[in-house]
Formats: sequence, structure tokens, C-alpha cells
Amino acid sequence: MQEQYNHKDIEPTVQQMWEDKKLFEVTEDPDKEKFYCLSMFPYPSGKLHMGHVRNYTIGDVISRFQRMQGKNVLQPMGWDAFGLPAENAAIKNNVPPAAWTDANVAEMGAQLRTMGFAYDWSRELATCKPDYYRWEQWFFLRLLEKGLVYRKKATVNWDPVDNTVLANEQVVDGRGWRSGALVEQREIDQWFLKITAYADELLEDVRQLENWPQQVRTMQENWIGRSKGVELEFELADAEEDSKSKTEEKISVFTTRPDTLMGVTYLAVAPQHHLAERAAVENPELAAFIEECKNMKTAEADMATMEKKGIDTGLFAVHPITGENVPVWVANFVLMSYGSGAVMSVPAHDVRDWEFAKAYKLPITQVITSENETVASNLNIDEGAFTEKGVLINSDQFDGLTSEEASDAIADFLQEEKKGRKTVNYRLRDWGVSRQRYWGCPIPIIYCDDCGAVPVPDEDLPVELPTDIVFDESGASPIKNMPEFYDTRCPSCGKGATRETDTFDTFFESSWYYARYTGPDNDKSMLDERADYWLPVDQYVGGIEHAVLHLLYARFFNKLMRDEGLVECDEPFTNLLTQGMVLADTYYVEGESGGQEWIAPKDIEIERNSKGKILGYKDDQGREAVSSGMSKMSKSKNNGVDPQELIEKFGADTLRVFSMFASPPDQSMEWSDTGVEGANRFIKRLWRQVYVHLENRPLTDLDTDDLTDVQQEMRRKTYNTLQKVTDDMSRRFTFNTAIAANMELLNDLFKFHEDSDQGRAVRQETLELIVLMLAPIMPHACQKLWEILGKESVLMDESWPEMDEAALEQSKIQMMIQINGKLRGKVDVAVDADEADIKALAMENENVKGFLEDLTVRKVIVVKGRLINIVAN
Repeated sequence: MQEQYNHKDIEPTVQQMWEDKKLFEVTEDPDKEKFYCLSMFPYPSGKLHMGHVRNYTIGDVISRFQRMQGKNVLQPMGWDAFGLPAENAAIKNNVPPAAWTDANVAEMGAQLRTMGFAYDWSRELATCKPDYYRWEQWFFLRLLEKGLVYRKKATVNWDPVDNTVLANEQVVDGRGWRSGALVEQREIDQWFLKITAYADELLEDVRQLENWPQQVRTMQENWIGRSKGVELEFELADAEEDSKSKTEEKISVFTTRPDTLMGVTYLAVAPQHHLAERAAVENPELAAFIEECKNMKTAEADMATMEKKGIDTGLFAVHPITGENVPVWVANFVLMSYGSGAVMSVPAHDVRDWEFAKAYKLPITQVITSENETVASNLNIDEGAFTEKGVLINSDQFDGLTSEEASDAIADFLQEEKKGRKTVNYRLRDWGVSRQRYWGCPIPIIYCDDCGAVPVPDEDLPVELPTDIVFDESGASPIKNMPEFYDTRCPSCGKGATRETDTFDTFFESSWYYARYTGPDNDKSMLDERADYWLPVDQYVGGIEHAVLHLLYARFFNKLMRDEGLVECDEPFTNLLTQGMVLADTYYVEGESGGQEWIAPKDIEIERNSKGKILGYKDDQGREAVSSGMSKMSKSKNNGVDPQELIEKFGADTLRVFSMFASPPDQSMEWSDTGVEGANRFIKRLWRQVYVHLENRPLTDLDTDDLTDVQQEMRRKTYNTLQKVTDDMSRRFTFNTAIAANMELLNDLFKFHEDSDQGRAVRQETLELIVLMLAPIMPHACQKLWEILGKESVLMDESWPEMDEAALEQSKIQMMIQINGKLRGKVDVAVDADEADIKALAMENENVKGFLEDLTVRKVIVVKGRLINIVAN
């Protein structure tokens, strides 16, 4: 055995042994309990970052622990390989996205292997490969047959320079994030999946997700947003001035507060509403406003904070109960993509409506007051909206009813008058899956002038994305200018036709990858019977940033696949662990123009006084720097840490130990160079303890019937640690406390100086158990130590150690001795000692004798198992 721990010798050797024995490859075994552990797969950006390291270490620790529980464990890895970053990198570097992606996959795959993750690489997949996306094209066409796919015009953010749709997050101050062009609101044809058809089930089945974080379950529920209310119609008034006669045209709105209906003072419609466009024909001011709204952000967060603007259309709608005319306005806070694109506005009882009414001097009519007389008497609608429920006023026949009573009564009235009906609405909207970018899965549709949109026949799948392409200066999708891709013939009539050049949203690929891992080699079908063996995923690990869309779409896809007969389970992920972020110090230097230049922490020198107090910071150029505290590691703040450098310097096991020790996995982890060094010292101390233990004489077998009190106590501490670590690893997922418990046990072992045959046998047992307990966390060093301790088996094939309940039994316990309530000593007593013996032992304690020298003992109180209190004066 080498005296010093050397990761550069150990880790490659152990990894090669794992690979030679194919230890991570797994097959289906119906006689064995399965465990499918999955971490969210990465985008192949080219380099691992610390977020990857932490996420994948968590999953690997869980996988290895479950394998030691005797389970058949699947842990696969692949690549979320389509998407805009590869396209932008290709444009910047003049390299086709396919080549850029393949190179990054190779590089990151090699990095993952150096971390020692127990992945079944035989199941590796990449979503940009035709053997993968062929099946999502096939599945899309099955959904089309079932009526769950449709095409319609939709309002989108359009970049007129890049000629593509942008997500809301890609619009910065009204401009395209790459081109800088003013973004327009356009209506273009888009493909949609009817996720709303599954809204009820997606919402109801959140209840099944008992082992998901409550925060994520709540986010799922809120995103689906089921709300009960009333759908009602305002008939459009005749255009004649002051006329209350009605036209045949109606404006439909939905409200969750029918009790406020009598307080409607105006209607607001979206800029894209047909009434707005009609009114704009003869109203240049309105036309200009609608044009202005085309450059508006449509993200909900932006809508909530932006200035509320509007224009009067000059049109009026007829109130369905009072018959009074209410004006129709165009407002920038109404989205055409939500509901009917029209809302009834009750400024007295809605903050947004109140702000708009105040800005444009529109009437505000209070129709709800508080049931609390004191609150009611102090209400002033001129100062703000009253949004709580209460009692109706100024509402004619509904006066005096509570909000709940009035909601039902008004809904019933509208239904009787055939002007409205009770209904359920959802915040969730159908999923638009079309993207005008190149690097994605082609949508398998052909357009024929005679036959319309025609599915690509199954035998012609996959529709392959050309990979040998060149981008022009605009950065637009090259396949839109490639007749060799889009020119084709109609599968129905044989005439010349055009292939769809839009590609799928990349969420499409990540919504079913977990299922494809069960049989990635299947070239005959999307999934097979192996999916029913492995699914659902037993443990899913990933960031909270995916708590809504990815998880919602994956749940949706699972239900679609279930209904197509491809899987049996209702939900894809039984347990979910959302790991915390990796935080690091941030520093910047203020530029001359007022900007901030972010400096890497490794390039910062901290100035301290003689007492260690921080006086300031300087960068490597001697410039004064400012500490901005800790924030998530990111390129933008230049506070990332390269895992590869740390692996080379300290080894993968050190990085794994630190990542798991720094904090519980669901909490943010603060990066610390000293913490990494501490993790490395711990491994070295364990290595040194084994070395010292083995350099002496040969071992004898442990005889648990022939142990001294000190030896028994060491075994008790060992098995107490095992009991705690087992719970930490299996139930609590607090790997940090599992490591801490082993550190404490190692400290106890350093103090254990029994060097008899049985003493050395106890030490051997403790070291073996430490190695087994730490094997999921630091597998390389533990495999080598296992061998050094005389074991011929592969550590990965070992079972988790069993408890020795007898070892937990104590023959003696330690009791505190107090004199007049103050701690004055400690004494070891036999577990079965009677009260007289305990008192006698306490009085014989030398320290106690010294304190009692000039005192008279009045009483001795024994609290069995805890303390002895001596009362004296």
C-alpha cells in the first residue's frame, strides 16, 4: 500500500476496472426490484460546470446506494442536443451545428467519465440524432390522427432581421436579443398540441406526486390555473350615437367574479381583437396605438409591471343586466392569446382596472363593500380598489347578498336569460411547438395546394435535418432556402408539394427522453416492453428552474404515450429532488463609463489587517475591486469554477465529497476553496489510518464475546454511525450529515488506541464499515481501500452493511454530576446500576470531593440515565 493517497494513480485504474467489467450496464430482471434513477440531461455546451457536477453527483450517490440495497439500478445519460445555443455558436464560429454539437458531446462525455459516474453508457442518446427524433415525428403524426394536434394563426414575437419567432425571454427592451431589431407582434401559422385536453387530469394527478417538493406541486397547479367562473356576452350596441339598440355581434368575456358584474364601467379588448382592427380603419390614432403594441413584450411578469395604456374605440357594448351602454377600449394589458381577447373591467374592485380608469378618467362604481362595518365606513374607492369579497351594494335586485350568494344568483340570472353560463377556465394554453429556427427536429408535414397539410408517411420517416449547411448573414434557418430539402411530392396526390420548414420546440425532445432510455436500441418502435419494466422513474434529480414547463410537458407526454398504449404508468417521475444552486463570491471593478467588469474570484487579492479584518480587494492588475456577495455561478459574473482543473489537482472523489458535504442537496451550496481542501484532507486522513492499521502485524478474527469495555464502546459508536448514515442516505437524502457522521467516527477511531488482537479486529471492522458507507460518495478511493483491507470483491457489488443490534447495547452510560445545579464532573455507571451504587460512584469522584470539601451534603437526587444532582451548603 502506498503511504500517501494519490488520486492520479487510483482514479483512472478504478474507472478502467469498472469499464472492463461493464459494471454499469444493466438489463431487465423481473426477479429483482428495479430502481430507475435519472438526472436531467445536459445541453452539450462543451464544458461541465459546477451545477452539472453537483446535480450528477447527487444522482450518482443515490444510484450507488440503491445498488448496495440489492436493487437492479438503471442510471443513463444523454444529450439535450437541439436548440438555439448551438445555432448561434455555429453562426459565430462558422461551423455547422451538428459538428459543433458532436465535438461538445465527446468532450463533455469524457469529463463525465472522469467524475466516476455510474452511467450505463450503452444507453447513451442524443436528441439531434435521426434514430431518436424519428420517433417523435412518428408520435406527432399519431397525435394528429387523434385530433390532438392542430395548426392555426397565433400572435408571436417576430424578429424581422433574423426572420424567426422569439420567446418572450429573447426580447430585450422590445428588441431581438441577437439582432437588436425592433420586435413585431405577428400572426403566423403555428402547430399546437392540445395540452388543454389534459388540463383536468394534469391538475388532479398532482395529488399523486406525494414525493415531489410542495413548492413544485404548487407551481404546477398555478400554471394550469383552474378557475370556476361565468362566461357571458355583451352585445355590441348599434353605432348610432346614444343608441341602446343591439347588433347581432357579441363580445364574450370570462370572469371569476360575477358578483362584481354590476360594477362594469368599460370593456377592454386586445390590440389584435377584430373589433380593434375594425375601429382602427377610420381612427389613425388607434391604428398607431395598435402598431405600437406590436413591439410590446407579452411575458406575464412584464405585463404586470408595464404602464397600462389604451385607446377608446368609439364602440359601445350593452350591459347584459342593466342594458346600459359601456365603452369598448383597446388596452395593452389584454392578450389575444388568453381567452377571447376581451375582459370586463370593474375598476372599483380590480387594481389593474382601477389604475386604467384613473389614467383615462373612466367611471368607477363601487358594488361591493366589506361585511365589517368599520372597514366599510372607511372605504374610499377614489384611493384604491377594494378587491376583497363582501356584500353587494348599488346592484339593484342583488343588493344585500354576499359575494358567494350573488355569484350564484347572477350566474343563474344570466343562464336563464341565455346571456351566460357557469364554466371552468384554465390559465394553461395549448402548447405551440413550431419554431422557425434550423437546429431542431423537422415537423413531418407536407403542404399541397390541392390536399392541404398532409402527414409524411411512416415509411418515409425520419424526415432528416440536413447537417451540411451554411448560414447566410441574416442567421435565418438555411433549410428555408434549400429547395433540395423542401421541394417534394404530395403523398396523397403525387403533385409537387412543399415540406414544412419549421422545427419542433426543443421541449418536445426533452418531454419523452426518460422513456427512450429504456430501449434506445429499438429501431422498430418508439418504446417496447422494457418501458413497462423501468417506468416510472423512481428518482428524478434536476433544477427548480424546470419545475413548470419541462415537468409539465413530460407529464403531458407520459399521458399521451399511455393513451397510445406505449407505457402503463400515469406519471413519469415518482420522486423528485430539486437541487439547490451553486453559489460563489462575485467581484467587480467599476469602469470609467460606470459599467461593471466582473473579475474571477481566483484573480482577487483580499487585503486584511493584523487581526484578519478585511480592508479591501484588488484584482490581479492592482485595481480596487468591489465585493458583490455570493450569487449563482455564471459566465456573466465570471464567478464560475472549472471542475476539470479541480479534478486534475485534487481528484474526482474530493470534488464529490465537497459537493455533497457543503449543504443538503435541496439547498444552495456556497463554493469554498478551503472546503475543497478540507474534503481532500479527509480522504487523506482515512487513507493514512488504513495505512497505519495495516503496517503492523496480521489480523485475527473479531470475537464479539471477548471485548473490553473500550472495544465494545468503539463498536457501539461504529454501529450508531451506520444506523444514522443509513437513514441519511435512504430517507432524508442529507448526504452532508452522512459524511459528517463518518468524519466523527474517523476521529473516534484516531483516539482508539487498543492494539491487542481484538482491538485491531475492531479497528478493521470500523474501517471496513466506513469504506462501505462512503462508497457511494467517494467510490474510487473506497474501491482501492477495500482492496487494501484484504477484500477481493468489487466494492460496487457489495451490499450495504447490516446492523448488529447487539453492538448498540450499552453496558455503561455516562452521567453528569451537578452540585447545586452546576456541572462539576462526569461518571461512567453500569446500565443496570441501582440508585445507591450511582450515588456512591458520584461521591467518590475526585473532582466532586474537591467541591464538597467545606460543604455539607443535604440531598442527592438521581435522574436515572441522565444526571446526579447533589444539594449541599
